[in-house]
Amino acid sequence: MLRKEFLVASYSAINKRLDVFLSDKIKDLTRSQFQRLIDRKKVRVNGEFKKSSYKMRERDRVEVEFELPEPARIQAEDIALEVIHSDQDVIVINKPSGMVVHPGAGIRQGTLVNAMLFHFPEIRKIGPEQRPGIVHRLDKEASGVMVVARSERAYLELARQFKNREVDKVYLGLVWGKMKDVEGKIDWPIGRHPKYGQRVSIKTKKPREAETRFRVLREFQETTLLEIKPVTGRTHQIRVHLSASGHPLLGDGRYGQRKSRFKYPRLFLHAHRLAFIHPGTGRRVEFFAPLPEDLKRILDVNP
Repeated sequence: MLRKEFLVASYSAINKRLDVFLSDKIKDLTRSQFQRLIDRKKVRVNGEFKKSSYKMRERDRVEVEFELPEPARIQAEDIALEVIHSDQDVIVINKPSGMVVHPGAGIRQGTLVNAMLFHFPEIRKIGPEQRPGIVHRLDKEASGVMVVARSERAYLELARQFKNREVDKVYLGLVWGKMKDVEGKIDWPIGRHPKYGQRVSIKTKKPREAETRFRVLREFQETTLLEIKPVTGRTHQIRVHLSASGHPLLGDGRYGQRKSRFKYPRLFLHAHRLAFIHPGTGRRVEFFAPLPEDLKRILDVNP
């Protein structure tokens, strides 16, 4: 049995129903499941049992006892993949924008893992059950090169390399404005936003080290094309660092979209190059994913 406690501290939570408040806080359970927990006296507000319809008040303290459902077996799906390279240890793919890397809360289908299990079913036993073969991730909105472990030795060795920052990752990103320096680094610590928990921010109560290096490749009238190298691998690190510096990525609706006469269909962030020590041969290997056509077209319309 799991136990969690929440304090109503944000204005957005005030006057929400108790069941809605909990379903917003714990994404693994549905609103109806929380209603059943409330009926079974598994939820207390300020030490008292309340109905599902109870409206949250500022400084309310909510305690909930619950069990997470057993995760369903991930289904293989016949989804096309662009495979850059494959051998007995690793699979290198070019992930398209819009594809989530692995199943999570509310997402069970259409992920990279679903596709990988269809084309490479042997990875099912590699690593965690819900993230077989996965040693790193890209944002849903980002595209580009990724490596997936195909053997247990590859999984352990690649995980070690990523943890120890021995993997070289190079992105291409188009940002608003012109950079003050031709190259540099952004090293503000980042963490979960204190008010909006689904977002990452430099304004956080639990900062974690983060470093992003950049180099200007080309300047346009209103935008700049950057080569970006994340030294650390925090969630949304590149997007948060660039936005906080005053140069958000084009198409980033979460961390800094700007008005423009052009319509940008998606986030302009692409994992262009990935280099690591091959876990089978011990040699350093390097793989590239060219800039996709939709991002090339964006460059073409930039004055």
